[in-house]
This record gives sequence, structure tokens and C-alpha cells, in this order.
Amino acid sequence: MSEQAHSVTGIDSRKLLMWIFLASDCLFFGALISTYMIFKGNINNPPYPTDRIVNGEFFHGLLNIPLTSASTFVLLMSSVAMVLAVYGAQNNNLKMMKGWLISTIGLGIFFLLFQVYEFRHFLHEGLGISTNQFGASFYLMTGFHGVHVGIGVIILISLLFGTFRRNSLGPDTGFHIETAGLYWHFVDIVWIVIFTLVYLMPY
Repeated sequence: MSEQAHSVTGIDSRKLLMWIFLASDCLFFGALISTYMIFKGNINNPPYPTDRIVNGEFFHGLLNIPLTSASTFVLLMSSVAMVLAVYGAQNNNLKMMKGWLISTIGLGIFFLLFQVYEFRHFLHEGLGISTNQFGASFYLMTGFHGVHVGIGVIILISLLFGTFRRNSLGPDTGFHIETAGLYWHFVDIVWIVIFTLVYLMPY
């Protein structure tokens, strides 16, 4: 960067601020996930997340593991694309950076469309945020995560548009792409935790 703003730790203060924000976000998602784990077995009325028999009556589960696995794969691939975009930025390869930024944005939007589809399906099946404990926990966790993905997409789009105003990459551009990458990878890691706990762990 042309004018680096180092903190007393030797790390650029803007990057340090991002790490502090991500640490606070860890606490936020940790609270949501902990609440979900504490009350996950307290589902007193249908619809239920997985197939089950209650009082001799069979209830079909709502969770679609193959579909959500596909959306998870899409988000993980967006993280790979983000790594390549950062690599392009750090190596002054404008074309590579733009191409992989566009790929990351597209994959992020695709993931959000998966989530919208799932929400619509759940609502159609009668699961709202106030239906039962599962509904409240599910919509809060996945909804807030979706908001984070949406914010990340907006950040990446703004950075992409910013690069079209320059003839070449400057060091600040590489720094901003790298910092945005930290946020994007954090969002991916959080989803891996949510996907494992909500979709893969048995009820």
C-alpha cells in the first residue's frame, strides 16, 4: 500500500479491524449455534426436520440433505474462486482477479437462491419461525448467515466495479480484495459448522 496504517501489532489497522469484527461475529454465531444445540430436541409439534413416527403417526422430514449438500459445495467452490481472485490481485493480474471475482459473486448468488428455495419450501410445508423450536433456531441461524453472504456479495460487487475504474492494479486494490477474502472465508466456515450441526447430526 502507498500509505500503510500499521497498528502496534505490526498489522495494518484496517486488517486488524476486520479480524476484530470477525471475532465478534464468531461470538454472535456461537450464541445462535449454542442455543440451537441446547434446544434442538425440544420439538413438540410438526413439521419435523427429519422423518419420525409420533404417537403411531408418520411425519415426513423437511430437510433435503442432497439439495443442501449441493448448495454447500457451491459455497465451498466460491471460497476457492475467492482464493484465486486474491492471488490475481496480489500478482497484479487484473484479468484473473476480475474473472474469479465474478465467479465468486455468481456462486454466492447461486447459494442464496438455494436458500430462498429452501425457505419457500419450508414455509409451504407449514414451518414458520414461530411454529416450533426448530423453526425459530433454523430461520435465525441460516437467515443471519444468508444476510452475511448477501453483504459479502455486495462488497465483492463494489470492489469489482471499482477495478473497472483503473487501468492497472494498485497495491491498495490487492489489500482490499485480500481483506474481503477474509470475510468471505469466514462466512464459508460458519456455514460448514451450521450444515454439519443442522443437517448431518441426527435428531
